Amino acid sequence: MRVFWTLLRRELASFFLSFQGYVIIAAMTLLVGLSFVVLVAGVGNDPFTEPVTEMFYSTFYFWLILLLGAPVITMRLFAHEKASGTFETLMTTPVGDLQVVAAKFTAALSFYMVSWLPLMGCLLVVRHFTSQTAALDPGTVGGVYLGILLLGAVFISLGCLASAMSQTQVMSAIISFVLGVSLFSLAYLAKSAPVNDHWQTQAISTFNLFDQMHDFARGAVDSRAVVFSLSTTFFFLFLNLRVLESRRWK
Repeated sequence: MRVFWTLLRRELASFFLSFQGYVIIAAMTLLVGLSFVVLVAGVGNDPFTEPVTEMFYSTFYFWLILLLGAPVITMRLFAHEKASGTFETLMTTPVGDLQVVAAKFTAALSFYMVSWLPLMGCLLVVRHFTSQTAALDPGTVGGVYLGILLLGAVFISLGCLASAMSQTQVMSAIISFVLGVSLFSLAYLAKSAPVNDHWQTQAISTFNLFDQMHDFARGAVDSRAVVFSLSTTFFFLFLNLRVLESRRWK
């Protein structure tokens, strides 16, 4: 456990003590703020009863931020160390592959969640200038950030896998983005699929990330969405671990 915390502090320092980390936070803050400006401007002076959190999830802005943010955050985890020559040194030290994967994933996910903190400011502004008292309801806010955490864990783990398979940061970001878009397309296919009792349709419906996030944005927690996100995250991390272990046999 001491080794894990040492690795975790090392990875967190690479995010929060670097110029690149704050550029990522600034860019995500800009995108979140811009999305709320466009969202509120699109509504205009017309009254709306739908919570602004649900409106945010139902637009492409959230998904755009997620699809772009996860590859940028994770692209340096393994690929940068390979390019700089420190990866082999790390892997020859008395640390386990599981500890390395867990530390890098936890650090990336923590940084990802910090990058979403400005969303709270947008909700405060909406509540101040509108009658959207539900915008800061504890249940709603908790559901929103739980959805961000679970869905972010899926895409961050996918980005970790892409970084482990890549030799450069650019290639890692491209692979992560392509895989993320593929998962997003599968979710869109699941949302568009007709509802029936066929097992194929039932299997595809589990990838309907849109309805899952819609429930979280309302403050409703569906155990099926939680199980799906956690199992998918662990699956990608398992593949990540297998990629690292395969290097020891080369």
